[in-house]
Amino acid sequence: MHEFARLRDWIGRSERRSDVATAAPLAALSALLDRDDPAPRAGDAAPPLAHWLYFLPAYRQSDAGPDGHALRGGFLPPVELPRRMWAGSRMEFLRPLAVGAAIERRSTILDVAPKEGRSGPLVFVTVRHEVSDAQGLVLTDEHDIVYRGETAPAAGGKRAPAGEAWRREIRPDPVLLFRYSAVTFNSHRIHYDHPYVTKVEGYPGLVVHGPLIATLLVDLLRRSLPQARLTRFSFRAMKPLYDTAPFFTCGVPDGARGARLWTRDAAGDVTMEASAEHAG
Repeated sequence: MHEFARLRDWIGRSERRSDVATAAPLAALSALLDRDDPAPRAGDAAPPLAHWLYFLPAYRQSDAGPDGHALRGGFLPPVELPRRMWAGSRMEFLRPLAVGAAIERRSTILDVAPKEGRSGPLVFVTVRHEVSDAQGLVLTDEHDIVYRGETAPAAGGKRAPAGEAWRREIRPDPVLLFRYSAVTFNSHRIHYDHPYVTKVEGYPGLVVHGPLIATLLVDLLRRSLPQARLTRFSFRAMKPLYDTAPFFTCGVPDGARGARLWTRDAAGDVTMEASAEHAG
């Protein structure tokens, strides 16, 4: 309890980071999504979730921990649980990010909360990111990080819905996972190091990145409703996906300006749930 009380001292801490919304990461993301987008030019609207390509964690090699993440400390609280994953996000897009714009991200820790999961203790850390340019606020992103113990998550799941209006098969091979790790400068070893992820962390294969799955869900929406402009998007990770089998991104309209989206794995379980609101 004393340890957790100390972690709550991080609530309210904030940091600011600056970047430029350059074109190269956008072209790389388009390529790995197998899209045929025109080359991004200065002033163009970047696609939704493009903010994840910037403000990247460029810590020194000597500061990388055994799992590839940065060593504990700094902005995030030093949670002692060894495993860390992206649990979900809630985003609002006020206007598109402009290619070439100078941007700033203000990040604030909103909450640090312990929970008890099926595989043991968990700690959830919620961080609010606010991305701005010279004209003001562009988007907000409340990001949930979950820390857990050594035991891999339980294998059971919830059955995925049927009757989707949109569906796309995704084959998450190591090339796709490597390319997403590269474009986001993500050195977490569970996404590219097969001996590590199977022998040390106990997963059956390489783990598909949570934000990559969310990006693939948004990509399904963009392919299905190409004129729609995303205004809100939220997702919750429910079960890991691996490079051992294909999975499906699925969705249905939800009213005139909404959509429900999910992923279905080879066992027929839902692994991520998402909702979207759009204009146009």
